Amino acid sequence: MKGIKKVLIYGLLVLAMSFVCQPAFSAEKININTAPIEQLVELKGVGEKTAQHIIEYREKKKFETVDELIKVRGIGEKTLAKIRDQITVTG
Repeated sequence: MKGIKKVLIYGLLVLAMSFVCQPAFSAEKININTAPIEQLVELKGVGEKTAQHIIEYREKKKFETVDELIKVRGIGEKTLAKIRDQITVTG
């Protein structure tokens, strides 16, 4: 009976870790120079208005770095920190 408990506990631990580690295995990064509004709003902290501001910015000037996103109205340091690992300017 103790062996079964250990197996169940380890199984639950592995299952829990798979949920915690899920962002590490997420899909490709979103290119802020080419992504449509539907993709941009998937980013944590980015709503439709902010996504539209990103599109308006890139229509005037292509993003050269991810850090440049801070120049967009509605994107602050905290939001950039949340989404930095989900975005790119290449590819």
